Amino acid sequence: MKFKEWIVLLVFVAMAIITSNLIGYDISVFDSMNGVLILCGITLIAVLVAKVIPLKLPIIFYCSLLGLLFAAPMSPFSEVVTEAAGKIEFKAPLTIVGALAGISIGASFHEFKKQGWKMIVVALVVMTSTYLGSLLISQVVLKLTNAI
Repeated sequence: MKFKEWIVLLVFVAMAIITSNLIGYDISVFDSMNGVLILCGITLIAVLVAKVIPLKLPIIFYCSLLGLLFAAPMSPFSEVVTEAAGKIEFKAPLTIVGALAGISIGASFHEFKKQGWKMIVVALVVMTSTYLGSLLISQVVLKLTNAI
């Protein structure tokens, strides 16, 4: 994707996250704006880094690494980044990611059908295992922390 396309996509996603934060969690646009701008900035830096570094790693790798570096306690930006990102409800971006994933799956559904019924079984096993694994981990953590 071209850099301009990334910017257009991030503007769309930023507006959707701010709207989701406002409607679903009653967090004002101004409270969400700084966090969304910081997250979009980290994403744009990750896109640039992915284009500069010759390794063929996914952009999400660079995004995660940069996010960790900016939010790490030794970073001069950590307080600003964690405070601003803390005002974004975690589930607000997930709603948008889920919607975009659904659109992506819908667009490539014909290719998915060509894989045959075995891919459906594999997909169901992977999704079920991921859900059950998350369920198990959260149950253990909640028990250990006496939250339940």
